[in-house]
Amino acid sequence: MTESPTDVAAAADPVAAVLDACERGGLIALRTSGTTDRPRVVVRTAASWADSFPHVSALAGIGPASRVCVPGPLSATMNLFAAVHARSAGAALLAEPEQATHLHLTPAALTSALQAGTDLRGRTVVVAGDRLRRDLASRAEAAGARIAHYYGAAELSFVAWGTHEEDLRPFPDVAVEIRDGRIWARSPYLSRGYAGGDDGPFAVAGDGFATVGDRGRLDDGVLTVTGRGADAVLTGGVTVLAGEVEQVLRRATGADVLVVGLPHPRLGAVVAAVLADPAGLARARAAARAELAPAQRPRRWFALAQLPLTGAGKVDRAAVAELAAEGRLAPAGAP
Repeated sequence: MTESPTDVAAAADPVAAVLDACERGGLIALRTSGTTDRPRVVVRTAASWADSFPHVSALAGIGPASRVCVPGPLSATMNLFAAVHARSAGAALLAEPEQATHLHLTPAALTSALQAGTDLRGRTVVVAGDRLRRDLASRAEAAGARIAHYYGAAELSFVAWGTHEEDLRPFPDVAVEIRDGRIWARSPYLSRGYAGGDDGPFAVAGDGFATVGDRGRLDDGVLTVTGRGADAVLTGGVTVLAGEVEQVLRRATGADVLVVGLPHPRLGAVVAAVLADPAGLARARAAARAELAPAQRPRRWFALAQLPLTGAGKVDRAAVAELAAEGRLAPAGAP
């Protein structure tokens, strides 16, 4: 008889529940925390997490003497993994960052920490949950932090590790390929899929490679994630990857930019850009003209100083798209 997976979310101590499953060689059920799709329950072996622990310890420098702060909710799989790994490594888990040697943050949380003047000197900050811009990583390093950044998914676990979005290389024991513009990975860390046969973006090919539909490219061993599976805008029959446009505009403005699609009666949708720093509008427009194809160039420009976040600390793309579609965002450049 096959053992039922442990419902981690229902456990009084989710971290202990995962570690117990590791000892028993059991299965765990984890709820996803995506930014656009409804949550799904991902089933995986506890060993598929535990097998990556030694690599994470080495890459992040976490051991028994470490003091690890995971301020985000444990309902997010990346935070739960960080807490489980820390306890498995014998590190102390702290609720507050003041005495921590290691912090696990999203890019949005790292931005907030820098703005608040949080002391990052001598600390390692592991950043995940969204793409980490090079300039944001540089700001954190200038503040004295050591930065680690990884790309993965609840269904895939770790795929690539580096220091920012332009410095991601395959995680140990992971093979990465780009097929039809999408990122595929083969590793011992893959999940078994969704509970109850639920549909979702996770797919496994006959050769063991799996994908969640995220788009990217692989150049000389460096993986660039150009867009999450649902972050595409179909405009006039052309598919525009939001991540590719965001990368150009973020580099030009040095601040967060979110690209969404707005409904259009003739084109289906038009590309719109939401700037966290409206002062960068002129630079963003110039970069769009110089570096983007006509279909990629935003037709509408908005300003939103504080991008809304999900409960897991990720930018809430769906909420921003809804605000823009309902005309509740201020045009960038407006007095």
